[in-house]
Amino acid sequence: LDDNPSHYKIKLCGTLKSPKITFDPPFLMLMPVPLDVKTEAAVNVIPQYYLRQSQIRVEVPELDLEDGDRIYPFSVQFPEGQDIVLSSDGTNKELICHISFSSSRPVSFLGNVFFIDEEQN
Repeated sequence: LDDNPSHYKIKLCGTLKSPKITFDPPFLMLMPVPLDVKTEAAVNVIPQYYLRQSQIRVEVPELDLEDGDRIYPFSVQFPEGQDIVLSSDGTNKELICHISFSSSRPVSFLGNVFFIDEEQN
């Protein structure tokens, strides 16, 4: 500015929200079914405040039976993909997740299914 240095001070204020995921429904109860019959439910995975693309992975429980055997009766599928994408309006698109259970052995279970993003949240 014509050899006349001016000093400008800019103050910025903002709020940064941590990425999070919510679910609809927040709890899932699969109906009892006969042995070797699959029961399934859909869950809406609702990501919020993700500013860049991420991918969700799922950890499903393995069950230890009384006789020492271990089974993996749960499976998870994302029919439209597992990527969290930022929409043009600044929101994240919901993901649909199908959780299914099938077992050849009688079992009941109460526990957690973990949804984890690329940042290990």
